[in-house]
Amino acid sequence: MDLSDPTAAVVPSLDGRVLAVLAGTTKPLTGREIQRLAGRGSQHGVQRLLHRMDEHGLVDVVTAGSANLYTLNREHVAAEAVVVLAALRTRLFQRIRENLESWPIRSAAAAVFGSAARGDGTAESDVDVFVVRPDDIDAEDESWSDSVDGLAQAIMRWSGNRASIIQATRGEIQQMVEREAPIVAELRRDAVSLTKDPVLPARPAG
Repeated sequence: MDLSDPTAAVVPSLDGRVLAVLAGTTKPLTGREIQRLAGRGSQHGVQRLLHRMDEHGLVDVVTAGSANLYTLNREHVAAEAVVVLAALRTRLFQRIRENLESWPIRSAAAAVFGSAARGDGTAESDVDVFVVRPDDIDAEDESWSDSVDGLAQAIMRWSGNRASIIQATRGEIQQMVEREAPIVAELRRDAVSLTKDPVLPARPAG
């Protein structure tokens, strides 16, 4: 799945990007704004799509001066499918969260990071997950390793993307922080938490 544009898995044309933009806001937008947010296609091409969507009743159009403003008609029977498609990355994160909650040995914390978290990955990108292993559990513990392997396989089935799962105990994470390991900066910048507790300790005050 293209993590920068999950709708492309089902609607690979410009239509998918335009629908994703409309599904992501309730603010009325001009055709020019939609084209800019979609990040592809010409203004003429976007206007043509919006005209077709208007004909099908999928968008509401109001006139403001010389411009037309467009919003997704959320009462349309197709709108629910549009919203679901636009939220595929969020749904993937929710499935990962639910999988973690089912582990016999629960992780102390977990987060998605990297391109999947930033939303700029491609269909070839890994889904990076950082999992905090309880201090008293060995990485080779059969139940624990089965859960880690099962999550990696599930992510592949859910998205078509390989999973890269990094695990560490709280003690090991503290050592990473102290030596300023590159992954610490990446986690601080990009991590999308999957659990109540964060994967990294809080920064010292001051």
